[in-house]
Amino acid sequence: MKREIATETAPDALGPYSQAIESGDLIFVSGQIALDPATGRLVGESVEAETCQVLKNLGAILTAAGLTLDAVVRTTIYLTDLGDFPRVNQAYADFFTTPFPARATVGVAALPRGARIEIDAIARRV
Repeated sequence: MKREIATETAPDALGPYSQAIESGDLIFVSGQIALDPATGRLVGESVEAETCQVLKNLGAILTAAGLTLDAVVRTTIYLTDLGDFPRVNQAYADFFTTPFPARATVGVAALPRGARIEIDAIARRV
């Protein structure tokens, strides 16, 4: 059984998908880019600023599920420039505590709306 999780405090889905789906004790959060939920516009002059907005969006969706970023067990980061990896790590570390989620980082040719970074997550309800 699955249940949709949706909130107005995170950007609307850009296509036919849910912000997140809960299945059992797992929450699968769709990839987020640095969209301002109020305006729908991409925010951030730097990859660090985009990373912070992306993680705020992920956090808002998890809040709607009654969780926090502490519940995240796995993330995937998509970067249009792998040279941004060290700067993304610095911003990312401000949002998570040890033990950090398992993670993969993938270089991609492009992301929606010209974003530099996208992150999806899997969280677990304890």
